[in-house]
Amino acid sequence: MKKILTLISIALLIVLSACGAPNPQKAGGTTKASKDGEKSITIAGNGGVIEKTIRDVIAPKFKKETGITVNFVPGLSGEILSKVELQKKAPQFDIAMFVPTDVQRANEKGLIDKVDASNVPNMSKVDSKFIAVKDAGAPIFGLVIAPAYNTKSFKEKGLKPIESWNDLVSGQYEGKTAFVDITNDWGFNTLNALAMANGGGTDNVEPGIKKAKELAGYSTTFYKNSTQVMPALQQGAADVTVMGSYAIGELALSGVPIKMVVPKEGAPIQAFSGTLVKNAPHQKEALEFLNYLVSAKSQALIAEQGFYPVVKGVEFPDKFQESIGLKDTDKTFKPDFAAFAKIRADWSDRWTKEVVPEIGKKLK
Repeated sequence: MKKILTLISIALLIVLSACGAPNPQKAGGTTKASKDGEKSITIAGNGGVIEKTIRDVIAPKFKKETGITVNFVPGLSGEILSKVELQKKAPQFDIAMFVPTDVQRANEKGLIDKVDASNVPNMSKVDSKFIAVKDAGAPIFGLVIAPAYNTKSFKEKGLKPIESWNDLVSGQYEGKTAFVDITNDWGFNTLNALAMANGGGTDNVEPGIKKAKELAGYSTTFYKNSTQVMPALQQGAADVTVMGSYAIGELALSGVPIKMVVPKEGAPIQAFSGTLVKNAPHQKEALEFLNYLVSAKSQALIAEQGFYPVVKGVEFPDKFQESIGLKDTDKTFKPDFAAFAKIRADWSDRWTKEVVPEIGKKLK
């Protein structure tokens, strides 16, 4: 009997050993390819036109040439930064796409690895004005953040085209405005531009806060994101806005009579950048994809979606020239993103306490 019990015990031990948990994969290690040998990378980035461009336009061509599948997880830049930070001990993303200020923040927090011409050769061909932080990411989707107005409505009402950031502050628009909140990058750049247009800047926001209060007074609300702004402009609820150039171009192509303006004080030029997540599971493949994104071939495809090419020599499509084309005489400037990262919390707090309460107070 004892012998039978011993044999049963041994058998149970064998079964339990077989059911044990597998060894966890170390952060930064290389995930094994699937059974059919397929390799893949995972990117986190903005949804909408950026997701569509990568998922539907770039990724299929990249897979055909390299055999590497690109998985895309959509989200807002700030949300992605939070996820990368939470996952830093076991990263789930290989590439994280950020607005410039979040590239700065990710770099300061040590969440991303170096990206330059040594590991992404095509970086040598990138126009430096689009680089948010040196060696911290590859600029991919070029844009300016600028005012835009409904040309048909302005003509019917006899309104003059916008020429200055200060022109946004006007009772003539009768509350038909679509400005975004400071939590959105468009809103933050609007406040900075208003400050600059009135003698201030990142070191002195007071003139900007003063103008922003007036802006709020003539506005019915501040929108949270582009998914709210776009319908307002499409449906005629708003005639004036400040947006990323690519969104203005998309609206124009859809039939909305809208035109971007580069104010006389200038408009901030920048790019959504792809960063290499520290200890990413597939760093080699991720770097290969970043290099592919900043090739002239990919940039030409990206420009077809309304983004300015970050590589010199790539032409911007004619279909966007009238609505968002940049002329040689247009004044653009590269913001101080390091300063933006430091002041963002304070400016956001002041916006909430001082600007938001003024919404609608000047409307009849």
